[in-house]
Amino acid sequence: MGAVAIEQPTRSAKISKQTMRDGVVTAVRISRQVFDATKQRNVLVSLVLASLLLVSAIGVVAGAYENRSLFNTLSHLQSERDGYQREWSQLLLEQSALSAHGRVEKLAAERFDMVVPGRQDIVLVPLMSPAVN
Repeated sequence: MGAVAIEQPTRSAKISKQTMRDGVVTAVRISRQVFDATKQRNVLVSLVLASLLLVSAIGVVAGAYENRSLFNTLSHLQSERDGYQREWSQLLLEQSALSAHGRVEKLAAERFDMVVPGRQDIVLVPLMSPAVN
């Protein structure tokens, strides 16, 4: 058998009215000290610098997010470009295979009953120069 720990029941914390008043008074006192301190020049400069730092940090986060988003878009577009490049290469291979001289000659003979003319069927036409007219 294992050991069993028995916890003591905890007492619910009751906050008295006096404790609540003391807390509110302390909070008001601290807030007055903070607002009074903002009237001093060095504290005001520190607050302005802290706010500029916060705005700058938000700008860095937004810039990093935009950079990641643009990089993802770039990667997607590059993979799409590579796919188009592969397709273009395959189309060029197909075009060269379909336009091969032997294939064209074979198709011309089969479909249109074309033949290579014999020597006796070739007629040479003399070239007329424009000066002869």
